[in-house]
Amino acid sequence: MLIPNKVKHRKWHKGRSRNKGVASRSLDVSFGDFGLKSMDYAWVTSRQIEAARRAMSGFVKRTGQIWIRIFPDKPVTRKGEQSVMGSGKGSPEFYVAVVKPGTVLIEIGGVPEADAKEALRLAAHKFPLQAKLVNKH
Repeated sequence: MLIPNKVKHRKWHKGRSRNKGVASRSLDVSFGDFGLKSMDYAWVTSRQIEAARRAMSGFVKRTGQIWIRIFPDKPVTRKGEQSVMGSGKGSPEFYVAVVKPGTVLIEIGGVPEADAKEALRLAAHKFPLQAKLVNKH
C-alpha cells in the first residue's frame, strides 16, 4: 500500500473546487507503451491503486514493466462511530490521490498490445472512475 513517508500537515481540508478543471500534468504516456487515462474526477485510494497493480501484474506474469503515475498523498479523516458532535476533527484513516480528467493513472510497457489492453482493462475496473486506453503517440 502506498502512503507518504512524511507529510507537512497531518490533516488537510477537503478542498473547495472538487469537480472543476482538467489535469495540467501527467497528460501523456511517458514511460511505457500504453496507459490508462482518467475521464472523470475521483479520489483514488491507496487500496484501489494496489488492487489495480496486482490485477495487472497477475495477468502479465512478470513480463513487461508497470508504472504507477499517481500517488496518494492526501489524508482523509474519519471520526469514531460513537463520538458525539463537536470534539474536533477525526484522525487520518487513509490516503487518496486527487485525479482530474486527463490524468494518466497507470502505464505498461514491454508486452504485446493485446496483453497490455487486457491488463489495463482489468486495472480500470478497480478504479472508481471512467478511464480509457491510450498509447504512446
